[in-house]
Amino acid sequence: MTRAGAAALVGVAGAAARAVAGDDTTRTSSIFAPVSAPADAAVTAAMLVLAITAGIFVVVGGLLTYGVVRFRQPPDDDGSEPPQVYGSEQIELAWTVIPILIVVVLCLVTARTVYDVQGATKPPGAVDVTVVGHQWWWEIRYPALGIVTANELHVPVSDPANRTPTFLALESADVAHSFWVPRLAGKTDVIPNRRNTMWIEPRETGLFLGQCAEYCGTQHAHMLLRVYVHPRAEFDAWVTRQREPGVADASVAAGRHVFETTACINCHTVRGTVATGRFGPDLTHLMSRDTLVAGAAPMTPEALRDWIANPDHVKPGALMPAMQLDATELDQLVAYLGTLR
Repeated sequence: MTRAGAAALVGVAGAAARAVAGDDTTRTSSIFAPVSAPADAAVTAAMLVLAITAGIFVVVGGLLTYGVVRFRQPPDDDGSEPPQVYGSEQIELAWTVIPILIVVVLCLVTARTVYDVQGATKPPGAVDVTVVGHQWWWEIRYPALGIVTANELHVPVSDPANRTPTFLALESADVAHSFWVPRLAGKTDVIPNRRNTMWIEPRETGLFLGQCAEYCGTQHAHMLLRVYVHPRAEFDAWVTRQREPGVADASVAAGRHVFETTACINCHTVRGTVATGRFGPDLTHLMSRDTLVAGAAPMTPEALRDWIANPDHVKPGALMPAMQLDATELDQLVAYLGTLR
């Protein structure tokens, strides 16, 4: 795929994310509105580059404009060639030394930024998260907390007096992906058979949108990501809820039976049941999420029913097969999954 094509798909992904999440300012994904230390460093370096290039543009454009106006052909020009000047040591020295100085400054700033971001030490109390990229969804694991979820990363806000950054270990289960939440950090590639790392330290609460930024197949544009930044008490409450097993009441026993006697259990996990599959997302607290299919649809019973009935219609090329359930079984299964909060 060309760079232009990849950029177009990224734009589609951003539009889809905004369509699901809404357009209020707390949910924008502009790199120029950073709310996390790594993103701050990237924006500072980017603004320096933009300032230097803008200065070069103004100087070069100004000299060109001056030359066009000052030396345009006068009405009484007889067509003879004006006096020629061959070489100027001062000008040649200037256009050699100044670019070298600019490059040196940019190299130093870049090296300092890379060191500040990649050389950050992990303070006590930091949250560890493992993110695994799949075609086309994100598996999110909290190893120390015993939590597994999908497509929605929950982290605590960081207090400068008691820092609680989140350190991410990035892995891929299939092809190359790229983890990118513009307001929190720069992109980091997710490569098969390799573990890359990054960190975020949000200083504001809210919802921040991200997406896969490396073309990874048919549904790359619908491999979206949502990061929820909570006050510490709210984050701790979320952790407590996520640790609970997926328990449903007797009213949906028929739906649970459908779930446990079909191929669903080969790919998905619901803690407290016989389902221990790892190929697809963990469904233990499915309905606690705001979106379905990696952000491609809102989490509603209707969208869930459509997804189970015909995954390829909702997300063409998706690896989840159609279960070929009849209408009664489908309704029972959706009713059961709707209790997994």
